[in-house]
Amino acid sequence: MKRILTLVLLLAVSASIAQSKKAYGDGEWFRFRIHYGLITAGYATLEVDQETLNGKSVYHVKGEGRTTGVTRLFFNVEDYYESYIDTDKDIPYRFIRKIDEGGHTKDIQIDFDHETNQALVFNKKHNNKETLSFPKDAQDMVSAFYYLRNRLDVSNMQEGDVTEMNMFFDKENYKFRLKFLYRETLKTKFGKVPCMVFRPYVQAGRVFKEKESLTVWVSDDDNRIPVRIKASLAVGNLKADLVEFKGLKHSFKLEVD
Repeated sequence: MKRILTLVLLLAVSASIAQSKKAYGDGEWFRFRIHYGLITAGYATLEVDQETLNGKSVYHVKGEGRTTGVTRLFFNVEDYYESYIDTDKDIPYRFIRKIDEGGHTKDIQIDFDHETNQALVFNKKHNNKETLSFPKDAQDMVSAFYYLRNRLDVSNMQEGDVTEMNMFFDKENYKFRLKFLYRETLKTKFGKVPCMVFRPYVQAGRVFKEKESLTVWVSDDDNRIPVRIKASLAVGNLKADLVEFKGLKHSFKLEVD
């Protein structure tokens, strides 16, 4: 159950599908149930508020993931992520990662300067600051989700097509790759949801393992929201299912028999 929210956010990035109009806005909120079969291991949420940061209009995105019930007794996880995203340019100005995963803790703030392509990384746990370079148009893990929802055009994508983008996470640059698999109608608690299915890949490093068996189903409507997230593990499948939502910018599309 390590990195519950990291998993959800990574898969949410892969779930993002762009369109000509904005896919999200102020007040959007998602809640995911993370489970092994019938056993609930935890929950994760994502919410959006429109605010101002250093005189710039931003979407302040807050993500939280934690274990619950019996799982919490064996392995306690509390993860918090935040990103401040320019409302027009869809680029991040600040990223916050504060986690406690079974006693393994991190408390990091990253401030992005897109004019110089320099990121100020403040490790609050060790009271250390470091300035590092990042590629042009790089995203953090949270902002990448929202960037792709608005910007990635899959209208002419064929099965097997791959899209790449740059991601800056903690102190490193990563190449994120997104493969389009197929379309499928998914049965959910809300009804039958027409979906597009993707698989994300992240360059191997200290945080991610290369070519993880991750799959995500995203609603094939103007919201482009992750409906189901699955990680295939040696001991079975870990899933994160959308169980609650509010503040959607567009109608949630369901298939009627």
